[in-house]
Parts: sequence; C-alpha cells; structure tokens
Amino acid sequence: MAAAETPSTPTTPDALPGLGRALVSAGKIGQKAAEDLYKKAVSSQSSFIAELTSSGAVSASDLAHHMSLAFAAPLLDLDAIDPMRLPKDLLDSKICQAYRVVVLSKRGNRLIVATADPSDKDAIEKIKFSTQMGVDWVIAEYDKLSRLVENRNKVAGAISDDTLGAEFEFGEIEEATPVESSEPATTEVDDAPIVRFLQKMLLDAFNMRASDLHFEPYEHQYRIRFRIDGELREITSPPIAIKEKLASRIKVISRLDISEKRLPQDGRMKLRVGPDRVIDFRVSTLPTLFGEKIVIRILDPSSAQLGIDALGYEAIEKERLLHAVGRPYGMVLVTGPTGSGKTVSLYTCLNILNKPGVNIATAEDPSEINLPGVNQVNVNEKAGLTFATALRAFLRQDPDIIMVGEIRDLETADISIKAAQTGHLVLSTLHTNDAPSTLTRMRNMGIPAFNIASSVILITAQRLARKLCPSCKLPADIPHEALVESGFEEREIDGSWTPYRAVGCSACNNGYKGRIGIYQVMPISEEIQRIILADGSELEIATQAKREGVRSLRQAGLHKVKMGTTSLEEVLAVTNE
Repeated sequence: MAAAETPSTPTTPDALPGLGRALVSAGKIGQKAAEDLYKKAVSSQSSFIAELTSSGAVSASDLAHHMSLAFAAPLLDLDAIDPMRLPKDLLDSKICQAYRVVVLSKRGNRLIVATADPSDKDAIEKIKFSTQMGVDWVIAEYDKLSRLVENRNKVAGAISDDTLGAEFEFGEIEEATPVESSEPATTEVDDAPIVRFLQKMLLDAFNMRASDLHFEPYEHQYRIRFRIDGELREITSPPIAIKEKLASRIKVISRLDISEKRLPQDGRMKLRVGPDRVIDFRVSTLPTLFGEKIVIRILDPSSAQLGIDALGYEAIEKERLLHAVGRPYGMVLVTGPTGSGKTVSLYTCLNILNKPGVNIATAEDPSEINLPGVNQVNVNEKAGLTFATALRAFLRQDPDIIMVGEIRDLETADISIKAAQTGHLVLSTLHTNDAPSTLTRMRNMGIPAFNIASSVILITAQRLARKLCPSCKLPADIPHEALVESGFEEREIDGSWTPYRAVGCSACNNGYKGRIGIYQVMPISEEIQRIILADGSELEIATQAKREGVRSLRQAGLHKVKMGTTSLEEVLAVTNE
C-alpha cells in the first residue's frame, strides 16, 4: 500500500525524525540503517514509518508495542473495533490520509486519535490547528491503521463532490399525485444542508449494505436507524428541528404530496452514484404522534441476477423449484414475513424464465425490481387499478407467465387460480408462517378446496438468516442436550461436523456478514392433494410433506448450521419448531 506524502520533511537527510531517533536509542535499528531508510523516504516522497515497516527492519506489531512503552501511550488493536461506529467529520479526511491517523472518540475538548508515530509533531500541530482541540494519542499498528484509513477514504470517496452534486432521478411513476405546495414548503425542500444530509444518509446506507433506512420522530428525539444484515442499528440522532424539512425533501424527490401529512403514502426514487450505477429506493410514509415516520427500502436491481445458488437453495430445493417454474401452467406461491426476500426469489425465477419467446406480466404494489423484457404494472388503488383489475387486463394480453405481487383477498386469489387453471403459470406471494399453513390460509380466504388442489403446484416458505463472518467465526461448544432440543436427531450428532459461533471483527457486524435464505420447498403431490380435498388440517399436510422428504424451516436452518454457514442461535431466532 502506497503511503501518503508527509506534508513537511526536514531537508537534511541525516536529521532523523523522532521515530527514527527513538528506535536507534532503543537499539531496535542501527544508525546507518535508519539514515538509509530516511534518505529513501525523502527521495521517494513517502513517510519514514512507511519505509521502515515495508523494509522489514521492524515489524508493525513490534513497532507499535515499542512506541506504546516509549511514549507511555495505550496500545489498541484496530481489529477489535467496529469502523462503522467511529465518529465522522471530527477531522478532515485529507489530514487522516496524509498523517495516517484515525479519530477514535471525543472527550470534552480533546480528541482521542490513533497513530503509529506519536513523535510526529507536524501531525499533532495540524490536528490542533484544524480542530481547535487537544490531542491524546493511542498507538496502533501501522499496517492496520493504513488499511483502516484507506477503507474510510473509499467510503468517503462515494460521498465526493461529484456524488453530492448529483441530482436525484425520479422513478417513472405516472400516477404521481400533483404537488400542491405552499411557498414555505418550497423553501424548506430547497434547503442545501438538508439535501446534503439526506444524500449522505442514503449513500452511507448503501455502502454499509443496509436494506432499509428508518427516519423516526419522537417527542424529544429524532432517530435514524439502518437495518444491516437484518438487525436495526441506530446511526445518528440529528436535531429534531429538521424532521419537517427532511420529510418534505424525501416526499418531493419521491413524487409524493408534501401537503398530505394525515395519510400514509408510498413512492419511489432513484439516486445516480456513478456513470453506470443507479440505486433504487422505495419510500413509505406513516403519520405518527410526533410527525411522519419514513422508511426507505434500498432495492438493488442486480439482486435478480444473482441466481438461485447465491440465494442459498440446496440442490434438492433448487431442483424442485426449477421443475415447478418450468411447467407450462399452475400456481407457485412464495410465503414468508415482510423482508424475507420473497420478491428477490420471485424475480430470480422470472429472470430464468425471461426469454424472447415468452410474454411475462407482473402486477405489484409497487414494482420493486426493474427487469427488462417483463411488462411490469404498478397497482394504484386510488385510481381503481387493483390487483384484480390488473389480472383481468393481463388475461386479455395473451400472457404466458403472470406474477402477482401479493394475494390479499378472495377476488385476487380467484382470478389468479382461474388463470393457473387455464394454461398460465402464475407466481405470487402470501404472508404465512410456513408452507403447510399457506393452504389453510387460502381455504380461510374462501377459496374452494378443489380449486386449491387443482391449481397450486408448489409452495416455498422462506426466512433470511444472518451468515457467519468467515474471517472470525470460531467453533462453538454446544452441549449434546441443546443440540437435540433444537431439533437435531441423535444420528446427526456424530462428530462429523462442527457448529460455529459469532465472534466479531472489523470486517463484519457482530460476527455476521450478509444473509442467506432458509427454505421449505413443498411440491403439491397427489397425496397432499387428497388431504386438501378431504379438508385435512395443516398438521396432516405437514406430516405428509415430511414423509415426502420436505424439510421444515427449522430443519433447513439446522442444515445450514451443519454446513457452518450460520449459527444455531440465529436459526433458533428465525424459525419455530
């Protein structure tokens, strides 16, 4: 890694910097070797410490320990801290880059700063002048420090002048409500600090791999949280005075009515972050006691291109799903709670089926992922375009495959089933706990049993579980009784596999990094059809599915534990047994 140029260096080669003199005095390096390294640093316009560590004369670890003792400063292992929790904007990133320093915290009128060279007087004077605060040094290893500085600089680079100056591009929402704004509201949304703050929040969320942003007003507090790997984390708490301005800005770029604060609204927006990268966002507003809560969901258009293997389907589950979506007609249902990845699963299937000779139509509320070659319709209940209306129109458009965002009522379910019975492949979602309970839910909606049995060909239930970080996960010592109690059979606990636990490092979020799907893929066999026609219970269907080799969600999760993909605690948290 190329080191940054030190802003000022002495002109005389023999005048060793403080770090060199300290090492020579301690006998860590010879005078001649130190002078040679210093001459090389001057000629290459790099820092002495960079040349010292890269030459191998002193390792970064030995140097840090020695500096800690010599200058009586605490020693910190940077791998033990979460870089996302470090304070921002306390020190100019250019100074951090030039002197290889990172601000750890602020205490009163003093900054706690990590450095590898506490003898660098230029650095301390520059920091004091820039911040008008005192400096307390904490020693860190140079290689880890450089890596952290570079990574933070990359993230900051995403929020460069070019990016911050980029304009939002509106989503193509033809049914947008006309904005009846007053003059004060126009002034509010043109407030430049609010614009910059919102753009920074959106980019930070994207860089931190967040799936949602929550803007939450309370009586005495305004809280912003990101959902990262399925876990909500508080990011910042800006002044409560900005809540109205921020809500107005979000509404304007989402093409929502900024004068309507009594009813929930839904919209979408885009943000261009480069010449060929556009981030899509879905926006939802909700009136609360102390203002409007706004949730922004980040939609990555590339997620539909991941493929089934990347989503976490096992070989047998993948085979069942591909066989079902490859059939010419019938209904395939994907079930699970909000945020369980149902849309991504459906679009992955649509991407596989999306061929030039196939006519695909989708009805969603709203359309989340843009897929070229697919005719996507946004449901607009205010205008009278409901799921049922869209489905009726689809059937007059000679479709081969129909995707319905969600089956919410009897009318939508009825048309979907009729379409599945008349030569169309219908894909849709339902909110249920698992695959067997989906059939019971459909009966409760009022759909006759014979229609369910003749149209539904496969049901997939899914959950998202956090993946263990491969860099820091460690074997977990779990008692035999606990394994059995969680759902493992005695024959499975044979010592051929090892459960792992979350630890936590600088590269992950409390020991987890990313998420993976847990799936229950249940084909509707002839025997299950008979149970449905006989008005059988959810338990009977589940028992028969188990006989046919269908894993429950818990069993599918336990399989991921055996593979070392996730932890037992995470599986127990997202599945029932």
